[in-house]
Amino acid sequence: MASFSTQVKEELCATITDRDREFACLYGILLCSRQLREDCIALQSESGQFSALVQQLLRRNFGDGFPVTIEQQTRGVNTLYTITISDADAVGRVLGTYRIDAQCRGVEESNIVTNSLGAFLAGAFLSCGSVTDPNKEYHLEFAVPDEAVHHALAQMLRSVGVTAKSVQRKGNYVLYVKSCEQIEDIFTFMGAQQATLDFINIEILKDVRNKANRIINCDLANINKVMRAAERQVKDILYLDEHVGLDTLSQDLREMALLRLENPELSLKELGELFDPPLGRSGVNHRLKRLTALAEAARACTKTK
Repeated sequence: MASFSTQVKEELCATITDRDREFACLYGILLCSRQLREDCIALQSESGQFSALVQQLLRRNFGDGFPVTIEQQTRGVNTLYTITISDADAVGRVLGTYRIDAQCRGVEESNIVTNSLGAFLAGAFLSCGSVTDPNKEYHLEFAVPDEAVHHALAQMLRSVGVTAKSVQRKGNYVLYVKSCEQIEDIFTFMGAQQATLDFINIEILKDVRNKANRIINCDLANINKVMRAAERQVKDILYLDEHVGLDTLSQDLREMALLRLENPELSLKELGELFDPPLGRSGVNHRLKRLTALAEAARACTKTK
């Protein structure tokens, strides 16, 4: 089964349709490619759709005979696609058309018309981005190979309300986002609507599970608290029975003591419902505290003898 990141990329591949978006998307792909030199451009991906998209975009923008080669390599259950443009003239055409300096890539904003910024970011993500399965954690990143492109991407993300953090890793300038809402905003802006919905659904499910766990934990804590209190009360009543005698107690306390001994698992509210007429929780608590006080007094008396 394809990873969540691959699913997002495959969805993005299907959104690149009109001419401006195709041009901007290919620009984002090229700027963030693994290898960009004056004699060779190379990209790698585990997505067959991405491989097909790159071929399509190159031929749409540079003609049907544009020389691009695709190699496939099996890695376990996955296939790695290596997309290469090694013809010097072809590379020159690409670099010249997009005004790319292979030594210092940068971003030429005139290549991105206003309504195609999302397509450019989609191309960058297709080329060097990844996102973790949201069932595990929220993490999206762009591992950008060029510092100037890295800064330009950070600025573009800020322009749509997304603040990405930066770190250097293995020679790349990594922009990353860990906010669920901001990842959803990035998906929406790039055009991955289904990925956005998937994220929202998973976020809702996680929230429901967390709330359910909190309720369960709270209930368990309350149950444990009730059980510990009942255990202490039973010990006090048994001590009174042995050293004082329950028959010496007032009728209301004797009735309370016997009901607690017979029902050690019940809460104060449930104990109160056994009385006729029913006794409120505070009334039950008051009588049990009186029994505890009598037991403590009896223990103190015993120690002084």
